[in-house]
Amino acid sequence: MTVFLDNVLGGIALGAVYALVALGFVVIFKASGVLNFAHGSLLLFGGYLTAVLHDDLGFAGALALAVLTTAALAGALDRFLLQRGGQDAHSAHVQTIVTIGIDIVLLTDLSRRIGGDLLSLGDPWGDAVTDLGPVTVADSRLAAIVVSAVVIGGVFALFRFTSWGLSLRAAAEDLEAASLMGVRLGRVRAGAWCLAGALAALAAVFLAAFPAPGLERSTGLIALNAFPAAILGGLASPTGALAGSLLIGLTEALVVGYQSELHVLGEGFGDVAPYAVMLLVLLVRPTGLFGAKGAARV
Repeated sequence: MTVFLDNVLGGIALGAVYALVALGFVVIFKASGVLNFAHGSLLLFGGYLTAVLHDDLGFAGALALAVLTTAALAGALDRFLLQRGGQDAHSAHVQTIVTIGIDIVLLTDLSRRIGGDLLSLGDPWGDAVTDLGPVTVADSRLAAIVVSAVVIGGVFALFRFTSWGLSLRAAAEDLEAASLMGVRLGRVRAGAWCLAGALAALAAVFLAAFPAPGLERSTGLIALNAFPAAILGGLASPTGALAGSLLIGLTEALVVGYQSELHVLGEGFGDVAPYAVMLLVLLVRPTGLFGAKGAARV
């Protein structure tokens, strides 16, 4: 039972971090219909900035600057590279392909800078742990749950109670109609990309924190496990992204934790488990857990 509870807590913490990344996928898709395959590279960029700046600025200062810089980079990529291609459905497909090229460029440069090093982000939790009854939990995991819950709550409030959130929901329903009603789609898109970049930079901290060894060049690829979470939840549904992330996080943690019992599935099954769950869910609900018919453009 102790092992099970440990895996469940680890899965919830991992799912909370995945939710930050998955929300980035969803908010960009709602605003523009674009699947951002450069999201993992933006996350790696934010983590790298935190790693190289924390000695001079301290952890809080480095993280704040990394979040702002990553948000600005994401917004600039959309404004100067993607929006030039137009804002209709066909352009969204082309822009999705462009994000693959952006990802290759960013990942190549960041991989060159990081090399084979493991970078510390200077987080205040270190390798400290807390005993919760029979379960010992890393403080970084508890921080991931708390911080993610607060940030996600803020994002949902932004969707619900601000004029930008209303414009985003209108654009998600019908881009052309929203434009005719006076919604400034360019600003909605820019806000969505900046928000997604900020969330990715924040998620990098917890993906590189203990018990992970640190930030490495493959950290951005690990973050892409949030992609099936967004898909199975419904690409246009923030609530679905949250539910899908928790499901993916729990699945991954439990599969890794019980790897010896699941050896018949192969040693690396934990790496593909999120995609296996995504396929199983899509076989039953092709639009995702919270997707509406015709709402998801895959």
